[in-house]
Amino acid sequence: MKKAIEVSPILGLCFGILAVSTASIFIRFAQGQAPSLVIAAGRLSIATLLIAPFVLIRSWGEIKSIPRRTFGLLIIAGLFLGLHFATWITSLEFTSVASSVVLVATAPLWVALLSPVFLKEKINKIVFLGLLISLVGSVIVGLNSACDFTAGTMACKSFESLFGGRSFIGNLLALAGALFSGGYLIIGRKVRSNLSLPVYTFLVYGFAALVLIILMFLSGTSFTGYSPSTWIWIVLLAIVPQLLGHSTFNYFLKSLSAAFVSIALLGEPIGTVILAFLILKESPSMLEIGGGLLILFGIFVASRANYKKQPEQESLPV
Repeated sequence: MKKAIEVSPILGLCFGILAVSTASIFIRFAQGQAPSLVIAAGRLSIATLLIAPFVLIRSWGEIKSIPRRTFGLLIIAGLFLGLHFATWITSLEFTSVASSVVLVATAPLWVALLSPVFLKEKINKIVFLGLLISLVGSVIVGLNSACDFTAGTMACKSFESLFGGRSFIGNLLALAGALFSGGYLIIGRKVRSNLSLPVYTFLVYGFAALVLIILMFLSGTSFTGYSPSTWIWIVLLAIVPQLLGHSTFNYFLKSLSAAFVSIALLGEPIGTVILAFLILKESPSMLEIGGGLLILFGIFVASRANYKKQPEQESLPV
């Protein structure tokens, strides 16, 4: 007889945040040799292949019964997810990490603005307050690499140096990544209530992988010619931040609003700073610590609003 465990949203989202926070570390190591599109395509392709046997054997009947309209939405969600990774990871080749992180962190803002239109979900004022607090925290964390804070004064790069030339292209790519991420979350919220987590994950990751493979070959790159160590980082990228991290957020899209789940994603910079300190020996600055505390506070504020009335959650079979 199958047992079922109830997963606490706070504990579950904290685990998801920790898992997705490893992405920047793995990408940094993999980019030493592999192009960004190869890393993105490898990440989604490996993740899809790892869950394929389980889903095809146990859930083929559910896949065959998916309505045509829902299947179409899954294709669009996969398109958005693939384009999110393609644009965001590629943006790091053109602009600073600070600018890329700040712009891609605006995804919750687009979710909050578009959810009432596409999902008919009213955004609670407290959730929106948490969103704004977390966004301010993300901006502060991003400013650490763009500004110098010494002797009580802060000096930042000029507008032209941040948004001119190659940096401007990178910033546009990062902003596009935020928009695609918002679309992916909104569609996920719309279809997750009718699909099991394994089926939803398999199909969306699969469609995203297909999009990235097409983009990769159109750009003239391939999966061959990289060292085993590079592929180890890409495999870890597929398992930890993708399968464990993003799948955790997909799990909670069934019981929590898309806006709240997207706010939780803003906790990634916190985890990244901690892991960078432990693995790369990079100590966090005062700006990173202060911004990180604001992000956590924003998530806490939003979570309090969601707990006032929370739907029944899906249980995980073990």
